[in-house]
Amino acid sequence: MNTFPVVRHHFVVILILGTLAIPGLSSANTEFSTCLTSLQAQARSAGINESILRDVVPGLQQQERVISLDRKQPEFLQTFSEYLDLRVTPERVERGRALLEQHRPFLLDLQKQYGVPPQYLVSFWGLETNYGSYLGRMPTLDSLATLACDQRRSDFFSGEFIAALQLMQRESLEPADMQGSWAGAVGHTQFMPSSYLHYAVDGDGDGQIDLWRSERDALASGANYLKALGWQSGLRWGREVQLPDNFPFQFAGQRDQRRPLQAWADYGVKRSDGGKLPIASADAALLVPAGHRGPAFLVYGNFEIIMRWNRSELYAIAVGHLADRIAGAGALRNGTNPQEPLRKTDIELAQKTLNALGYDAGPVDGVLGSATRSALRDFQLANNMVADGYPNPSTLEAIATHDRR
Repeated sequence: MNTFPVVRHHFVVILILGTLAIPGLSSANTEFSTCLTSLQAQARSAGINESILRDVVPGLQQQERVISLDRKQPEFLQTFSEYLDLRVTPERVERGRALLEQHRPFLLDLQKQYGVPPQYLVSFWGLETNYGSYLGRMPTLDSLATLACDQRRSDFFSGEFIAALQLMQRESLEPADMQGSWAGAVGHTQFMPSSYLHYAVDGDGDGQIDLWRSERDALASGANYLKALGWQSGLRWGREVQLPDNFPFQFAGQRDQRRPLQAWADYGVKRSDGGKLPIASADAALLVPAGHRGPAFLVYGNFEIIMRWNRSELYAIAVGHLADRIAGAGALRNGTNPQEPLRKTDIELAQKTLNALGYDAGPVDGVLGSATRSALRDFQLANNMVADGYPNPSTLEAIATHDRR
């Protein structure tokens, strides 16, 4: 009768001893524990209650999956067409239109107060959590502590960890209440804890701010955040446009070199339907995220505000386009035709070679950012190629030829 319990007991002992023998595991746990002690001291200096410091912080667990996701480096990079097709789907447009109607009176009140049109708030909601259908299931405090104790972005996530504790204290939350993305973003609109603290507002009037459970709190908070970032009332995000056959693409893709709409009209730029650009005093930059064979966009000042929410041009275009679709617009006229897949190794080789040739492509990280696009544009211009800043096969082959010399 006692055989099984005895065997189980010995098994547990062996398992514990075996765990202690795993190289690096004990030291990693010790480092995390030491880091938690340091975070505890920072939290105490920030005014966090002793009960939270005593009962919550010491029990936090390091999340290896968080580190794995933070280090994840895909072999292939998403092209513009892949990115947009995954995010601006017919189902998401249809659901967004239904929610716009459902919340219209409330959203119009928010527009009066904050200046942000309803379709943009619904678009952010749709892209961040698919209208609240997936808020994330990672324990927020554990995730932030893990990232704060990792050297790659320790300072940033230490601040977010302290902000999460302040949020927990202010809103009387339990650790189990706080779940979200692996990087610590929470709620319907995926606010980082510091944004939650500074910009979240009580949209439903119940005296509490709850971005997890209150759609109105989340929508009102999104409006307040965008206004604080500098949203310009009465100005759209941008628009799809037509370019003439002889367009000088070296002027595209440079968001820091905006031109008046009339200047773009003088270059032959038209609305996507072929009509003239509006007569307005707004300045705009031109983006060709898929290169000269893909769609082109004139983007205005509010595009930069969207990018302060998420520092990705593709994300900002997706927000704007989904907002347009929710408001009743159709699909892109130039479409999102399939593109050649982008390999991370190809981008790394291009960055390495461009840097060696004197074009500043930034760090060799395989990320197609603004510095790399600028270097590609300069290389294309110097080699009598269409200077759209896009790593199409002919451009990559020309760069590879230089690398083999």
